[in-house]
Amino acid sequence: MIKKTLYLSTLLLLFIACGGGDDYTYIPTTPEIPDDGSNEVPTISDGDLLDLVQEETFKYFWNYAETNSGGARERYHPNDPGLNAEVVTSGGTGFGLMAILVGIERGFITRSEAVDRLTTLLDFLENADRFHGAWSHWINGSTGAVIPFSSMDNGGDLVETAFLTQGLICVKEYFKNGSDGEKALAQQADDLWKGVEWNWYTQNQNVLYWHWSPNFGFDINLQLKGYNEVLITYILAAASPDYSIDKEVYTNGWASGGGIKSGNTQYGFPLLVKHIGNEQFGGPLFWAHYSYLGLNPKTLSDDYVDYWDVNVNHSKINYTYCVTNPKGFEDYGEDCWGLTASYSRNNDGSLGYNAHSPANDTGVISPTAAISSIPYTPQESLKAMHYFYKNKDKLLGPAGFYDAFSPEYNYWVAEAYLAIDQGTQIIMIENYRSGLLWNLFMGNEDVKAGLTKLGF
Repeated sequence: MIKKTLYLSTLLLLFIACGGGDDYTYIPTTPEIPDDGSNEVPTISDGDLLDLVQEETFKYFWNYAETNSGGARERYHPNDPGLNAEVVTSGGTGFGLMAILVGIERGFITRSEAVDRLTTLLDFLENADRFHGAWSHWINGSTGAVIPFSSMDNGGDLVETAFLTQGLICVKEYFKNGSDGEKALAQQADDLWKGVEWNWYTQNQNVLYWHWSPNFGFDINLQLKGYNEVLITYILAAASPDYSIDKEVYTNGWASGGGIKSGNTQYGFPLLVKHIGNEQFGGPLFWAHYSYLGLNPKTLSDDYVDYWDVNVNHSKINYTYCVTNPKGFEDYGEDCWGLTASYSRNNDGSLGYNAHSPANDTGVISPTAAISSIPYTPQESLKAMHYFYKNKDKLLGPAGFYDAFSPEYNYWVAEAYLAIDQGTQIIMIENYRSGLLWNLFMGNEDVKAGLTKLGF
């Protein structure tokens, strides 16, 4: 999984490497995408469109999972399917766990198929390298060994671990009252996340640190401070029964002693928090997604802000910027919008990566941005989905809409996928439709205790 914190973007671009089938047979349950061969603009109802996006995106985590572990591959390029085929992303695998639960509920797979896959996957995670309980950013799907994300990042990654454990908690809650086999699976998921030594990653200070390496210790020295995508890390650290942090770690770390608050307004929408490196317009939209796949922002407020308002305003600013379109990019507007970190177009037309935002707009739209924001901007997100569907001959591939495109450059399309971009789509659509993952995660007793401890 590509770590997308904007203040790391320069570092990350140095390390990102460009870039399965399995034994399970996936049988589509929704009608095939209509295409009568005419030049008419394809149309589809809102409900059918949501079904289609969820089912097509689900394939990333089912059909194209890493073959040995069942975990989510970091990337999948249909034109080069062997690229990085062994690289499992821990955070994206957490998203995949949640996507599989959606797959059961939507009838894409059976409950027994899901239990078989999840059993394989949790066994893999149990035997994979761990570093004071935390998993590495990348894991070799065949061996469970760490794959270095950078020269010094060859150990525990606490943020990726938080994204993974968010999914483990949902698995625990989903199966805890099931059959004996399902109860055993739920217990295994519970044991796995409770083995993370969150408080050890404070170095006995009032802040969490992102990385630890057996070779380099805490030399990367990256503190987790908001506002960005890492809120879920503090929630889980407080929720841990055996390795919990004190509230002071949250107050000083995430909230910077109240310094997280912002008085800035854009297009009439208060930002409310200081988006690191993006104080004027807000950061890339994944900041409104990753921590909130299980953590329900609708009733989430601390001593500083209401996080529902933060995410709604962030999404509306991103949307309004694209509608205003100050750089005059082709097709930007009410139905073509969404700036977030994703694959991107380099100046020479080759495939690259960029943390797109209003402050870093290169004319590249990332479908995951608008789609995954549907709980916050339902009408605007559906308009965007209809635009993507209208252009499905260019944008829709074997695992959902491709990661990025640009009408500005002869409709350039990144015919590639990233786990974290596909995962947020199926999950946030489901939260919009049924609240499934929000209900599972927020119903966990340890999570409730952690939120209470932090004053939510």
